[in-house]
Amino acid sequence: MQFSAKLLVASSVLVAMTGCSTLSSLNPFSSKSDAKNQPAVLTEIKSSMAIKPSWTVAIGTAGNYVFSPAAYAQNVYVAAADGTLARIEVATGRTVWRINAGTRLTAGVGVDGTTIAVAGEKGQVLAFDLDGKLRWKTQGTNEILSAPAVGQGLVVVRSIDNKVSAYDLTNGERKWSIERPLPPLTLRLAPGIVIQGQQAIVAMPGGRMSSLALNNGGLRWEATVGEPKGATELERVADVSGAPVVFGGDICASSYQGRVACFDVATGALRWAKPLSSDAGVSVDERFVFASDVAGAVNAFARNGGASAWRNDKLSYRRLSAPISYDRAVAVGDFAGYVHFLSREDGSFIGRVTTDGSQILAAPLVVDAKLIVQTKSGSVVALATE
Repeated sequence: MQFSAKLLVASSVLVAMTGCSTLSSLNPFSSKSDAKNQPAVLTEIKSSMAIKPSWTVAIGTAGNYVFSPAAYAQNVYVAAADGTLARIEVATGRTVWRINAGTRLTAGVGVDGTTIAVAGEKGQVLAFDLDGKLRWKTQGTNEILSAPAVGQGLVVVRSIDNKVSAYDLTNGERKWSIERPLPPLTLRLAPGIVIQGQQAIVAMPGGRMSSLALNNGGLRWEATVGEPKGATELERVADVSGAPVVFGGDICASSYQGRVACFDVATGALRWAKPLSSDAGVSVDERFVFASDVAGAVNAFARNGGASAWRNDKLSYRRLSAPISYDRAVAVGDFAGYVHFLSREDGSFIGRVTTDGSQILAAPLVVDAKLIVQTKSGSVVALATE
């Protein structure tokens, strides 16, 4: 098979290459399982953490995309592939408003104190105020799979042609656009963007993480999360997965067929790195960096130094979301809509809750002591400890 065209490995659609046959075994989120990598069967656990659903809101299916809830001021903002956009009150689950964006959506949600941003089909970028009124709509360069980052007066997006563009928050005027090199073979995932101070830190294909100056898009630093290795293009896929996470002076990220690593957020200098292959991303708290790998193991590393704290491999090939620290647990979603709660201290199971039976793709979100998850079928569920 000749790799004469760009290959995009879908996070929720089939893996395909122009002129070539489907390669579904590379798709970690495919509904079809490799015969050698059957999902682990869940066994009964002794729950020591009382968790229950607080509320559920049906928002609409994700289709072939990943939608991430975003929170601001005791509200959570959610979107769906059919164009639905909604604001939900975290305390009660009441839908404050619900609109249709007027176009199908491919990514969201980004939010700050004034603006909600989502991506529409064919590369559109749309901005709304916090009451759901359209502020502006503009045409980007190509399809956008990652939630826009909103902050410092800008909406920043990355399209699948590896162009990063920044738009004025008030009127949608494009302030700058830069293009980074694109490897021959990339994952069709949703690597994220985080705005920190006067820089936008962007997860990139090819194992790179780039810090761009918000005023002009200039490169401030570039860090290597995963180094492409191997004899074939397939073996050399090392794209950064999920959104980079800033905690204190660190920024941490993971890559497919690469590493989990933390860097100095101001300079990009490497603090530590450990071998890991992840298509979901990481989370960070004051003590640990958590990452789920492609084999379905949940890993905890010491934030200072990266020493392995624990590893739970009992969820093998259940296509896990990024984990997140919640109360005394680490919560992670799977392909069947379960949310598993592992002890933050040793990784043992301490609880489990089911949602609607469909995959939890985006990382869970913690807002006001509630854990928010959004499923592929479109349920937004708030969980709370009793």
